[in-house]
Amino acid sequence: MFVQRKQVETNPAQAPSRRLYHILVRDLVLKCSIGIHAHELLAPQRVRINVDMSVLEQAGPLCDDIANVVSYEDVIDGIKAMLAEGHINLVETLAENIAELCLSDERVETTRIRVEKLDVYAEAASVGIEIERRRN
Repeated sequence: MFVQRKQVETNPAQAPSRRLYHILVRDLVLKCSIGIHAHELLAPQRVRINVDMSVLEQAGPLCDDIANVVSYEDVIDGIKAMLAEGHINLVETLAENIAELCLSDERVETTRIRVEKLDVYAEAASVGIEIERRRN
């Protein structure tokens, strides 16, 4: 027996909109104990961190209240606390940990993290990695 399925037409005007905004942290330069070489264990080095988070806008009014948005201050404080925990071998590890920090807020849909070491090569402004992670 053949059962015909009724097609449901979707009207874009009736679909709930998912409005996103971006939280940015640009060119945050901090000292960090990072690297795999012996000389990198001796002294912290400068890293530049950039964070871009796509955040799901809440349905109701913001009411000019910081509790209703993702706070870049919390992200920066979290990164500083992470760096204070001790040595990190890889910029990849630092980037993944920052992405995890950002995605710990359920309103964050995606995050793009760039971590650059600034003082590795005289011939290059920086070396590093950029990753993008999504909420599962």
